[in-house]
Amino acid sequence: MTKKTTLRVGGMTCGACTSAVDGALSPLNGVESVSISLLSERAVVEHDDSIKPEELATAIDDSGFDAEVLSTEVCEKSAAAAPRILSTTVSIQGMTCGACTSSIEGAFDDVEGLVQFSISLLAERAIILHNPEKLSADKILELIDNRGFDVQLLSSTEEGLTAPAEHAQVQLKIYGLSDNPAAAAGAASTLDNHLCSLKGVIDVNLDRANARATLTYKPAAIGLRAIVRAVEQLDLHALVADADDNNAQLESLAKTKEIQEWWRAFRTSLAFAIPVFCISMLFPMFLPFLDFGSLHWQGIWLGDVICLILTIPVQFGIGRRFYVSAWKSMRHWAPTMDVLVVLGTSAAFFFSCAAMAVSFLIPPHTRPATTFDTSTMLITFILLGRFMENRAKGQTSKALSRLMSLAPGSATIYVDPIAAVKASEGGADAITEETKNEKGSPTQELRLPSELLQVGDVVILKPGDRIPADGIVTRGQSHVDESMVTGEAMPLLKSIGSAVMAGTVNGAGPLDFRVTRAGRDTQLGGIVRLVQSAQSSRAPIQRMADIVAGYFVPVIVTLALLTFTCWMVLSHSMKDPPAIFMSGASGGKVLVCVKLCIAVVVFACPCALGLATPTAVMVGTGVGAENGILFKGGAALETATRVRHVVLDKTGTLTVGKMSVAAARPRGDWDSTPVKRSLWWALVGLAEADSEHPVARAIVIAAKERLGVASEEMIEGRVPEVDVSVGHGLIALVEREGRHRVMVGNAAHLAAHGVVVPTADEESAAETLTGTSETSAGTTMIHVAIDSTYAGYLALSDTVKPSARACVTALREMGIVASLVTGDQGPTARKVAELVGIPLDHVHAGILPSGKQSIIEKLQLNGEIVAMVGDGINDSPALATANVGISLASGTDVAMEAADIVLMKPDQLLDIPAALHLSKSIFRRIKMNLLFSCVYNAVGLPIAMGVLLPWGITLPPLAAGGAMACSSVTVVMSSLLLKRWRRPEWEDEGKTFSMRGMKQRATGWIDYIRRKKNDRGHYVPLENYDMLAELNLSPATSHTQDAS
Repeated sequence: MTKKTTLRVGGMTCGACTSAVDGALSPLNGVESVSISLLSERAVVEHDDSIKPEELATAIDDSGFDAEVLSTEVCEKSAAAAPRILSTTVSIQGMTCGACTSSIEGAFDDVEGLVQFSISLLAERAIILHNPEKLSADKILELIDNRGFDVQLLSSTEEGLTAPAEHAQVQLKIYGLSDNPAAAAGAASTLDNHLCSLKGVIDVNLDRANARATLTYKPAAIGLRAIVRAVEQLDLHALVADADDNNAQLESLAKTKEIQEWWRAFRTSLAFAIPVFCISMLFPMFLPFLDFGSLHWQGIWLGDVICLILTIPVQFGIGRRFYVSAWKSMRHWAPTMDVLVVLGTSAAFFFSCAAMAVSFLIPPHTRPATTFDTSTMLITFILLGRFMENRAKGQTSKALSRLMSLAPGSATIYVDPIAAVKASEGGADAITEETKNEKGSPTQELRLPSELLQVGDVVILKPGDRIPADGIVTRGQSHVDESMVTGEAMPLLKSIGSAVMAGTVNGAGPLDFRVTRAGRDTQLGGIVRLVQSAQSSRAPIQRMADIVAGYFVPVIVTLALLTFTCWMVLSHSMKDPPAIFMSGASGGKVLVCVKLCIAVVVFACPCALGLATPTAVMVGTGVGAENGILFKGGAALETATRVRHVVLDKTGTLTVGKMSVAAARPRGDWDSTPVKRSLWWALVGLAEADSEHPVARAIVIAAKERLGVASEEMIEGRVPEVDVSVGHGLIALVEREGRHRVMVGNAAHLAAHGVVVPTADEESAAETLTGTSETSAGTTMIHVAIDSTYAGYLALSDTVKPSARACVTALREMGIVASLVTGDQGPTARKVAELVGIPLDHVHAGILPSGKQSIIEKLQLNGEIVAMVGDGINDSPALATANVGISLASGTDVAMEAADIVLMKPDQLLDIPAALHLSKSIFRRIKMNLLFSCVYNAVGLPIAMGVLLPWGITLPPLAAGGAMACSSVTVVMSSLLLKRWRRPEWEDEGKTFSMRGMKQRATGWIDYIRRKKNDRGHYVPLENYDMLAELNLSPATSHTQDAS
């Protein structure tokens, strides 16, 4: 079993540090992969059961860094497709007490396909979440009826629910355990036994040292609130550790603790360094009348003694952290920046001590040339640099921190959600006052932490409240601001049946909504995990920088020793050495060589090299998240910069994806009477009822309309068997007024099973395509055969998204080729291509899912870097095959899992070129950072080594220390400039893309949205022409027709 353990790693400062941690973890037996984030101070390790999380923490501790295990969870393999989940509501008559509800609940013990069972004695209702493939609505009715209660099906609908994992894991922090070890052990044993006795709890692991309990349980059998209540029954208190760790990570991302520590250390060091600097440099050189340090006795100079006393606390007190870190890193032969700090400052300190000893022991007891000021000032500069660096780092993660803090800490729910929904519905079956008096009020409220929300809860929102979970509105109407999650600027109107998401803000109206996803499973939780994953993964370009950083310290130490040796030899062998060696103020040849050596050690900085990539990735992915563009990792960012061909799916990507039946033609005996036509619609609707394809959904909606069935109700009948041929159609065995074999799909699908579509209907289909409204994206023809006989066809239409043409235009002006791939017929595909501006030779129609993958592979064989844009399950193979997969957030979980980039605003297709543009901006910033780091060391190191000494130019150790501190801060500040990224806008002058003054020649970003070129080639204002009418993008009003 593969597990994923997340650890907090403290003390990392550069790429050499991450390489050291990686080097400590990767060789361990059982470790499969290691991902380290320098800025968020997290290490994510995938490993098997042979190694414990505590052993991982120990390995990191041994490498010189502080480590703490945050969480461990089982890695679940992603399924090919998440099963569809239905919410079935039933009315139950005859319940009188809690024993009745317990009896009904008992009927569903260990029933396969059950996701969640909720029952309300007050409302006399039950809501069952279930997988219809394993547990049908009819089976639910049967189970309840067998318990002796009258049951009636009210509704069975799909509400965007997905099946949770069969097993879930949660970590609780336990408060209230005794400080007495014996008492604590007894309480822990009692707690362990009590939790293990709960129905649905599979395993309990208590960590008494950290007062944490890790539970594995079945969400279908027990909820998180029930587990917390069980802990509270023992007079203890429990808090979901995710919430506590979330707060800790927010503090870690903001670098709050580090900023305070480095600032405190800097102020303390400065208090010692200023007197040392004054006594050593300022007084002797500029204020000799204050130079009390010149007092001496037999080689012991008062100033040197005072400086020594003041330097020791700085060198070995404040600087102790550098010695500890350097020692641990050297034990594993993975030297870091701290090794250079220790070598440089120690050389200055011990050289000064040695000079004092020589002056005391050897006549004529002249004043020694000491460098205590170099030691103290270097450490002070380094502390200041670390403080500034951490402040800047804290700014890089602002976007992620904002996302993590969007979810509110608490929520208000109804104690009995089912009764509350029933009461809000009103009507004849509403709860009466008599019932309220007997069984309680349906509107009783409960305030609880938001992490304890469960699927099925009904949450009460007041105006201005932040939404704590994903759900469906059950009461009220209000505008909701989703800008902080999706980047959508305008508040969206939400009413009954609308979906709301966690982290967004309710407007002026009150709302109630039923929770469909809570905690980490919300869309906001998924966004946070995607951003965290992107910021933790390394871009390929970073790996080279980390390799260089790993060899950096040994090379610098070697250069420093060569510098000292060479100048010692040259200064003593040259007849006319550089003037600095002959100057009395410089302290002599040996001191000059020592200072040159120290300058080399201190100036070199692997931190800038190591921070160049992760800071840019963290800021860039944060900017993307704020604009509704989610990158899954550094590799996706780097590859996206080289994309030259974008393949676009049609349905749901270029088009709205909400198809409607524009025409329906039953044939043969099925068109003879109204009864036959109704049966035809029922059979077709039942056959498609369990499919998630947009075509199937449109057919089911039309069938319910023709049959007079409410949208939340099911068409009467059974479908015991369905055989789906992806990309072609399906064959279903339908039971309604007998058993019928219903075949629905394209003409080829029917022909493959021996049913020939009449030529007349093929011609009718062509006429339907030709006569389609100009506002429609063509028509999809679906043919029907019943009992191996052709029975008619349906024509479905869709509309092009308003931003589709602007997207294709923008891609073209960026030098990127756009292609269209679809499973629809050629005429439909060609019409969409014409509407959006894709050349007809780049249109691929009638393509199966495997064919989409083949097209991507063919383009790649031609040497092209390909991006695929899609939203459906059938797009997932192509998304995974493409160099960069781009999925729309409105699509399936499988498609988003396979994609490298997820767009949160599915109707705003301009996010596609915007994502590619942002990736180029991020990668350009990375290269600028790396170039600066290389130039900094390439130019500065020779100066520090004394190459310019013959011309009197040198780099004192203090200046070298200041330059080193500034280098890291400069890189971080450079990355922060990415926060100024804006989507390219059309400019009137120069016809350019504008990006912070950097311009690229182009001829049409959002040409059809802002401006229009007339017949004479001049640009005219938008109001002078009807752009929507020209582009055929006005909303289509399609309605169902049939032969009757």
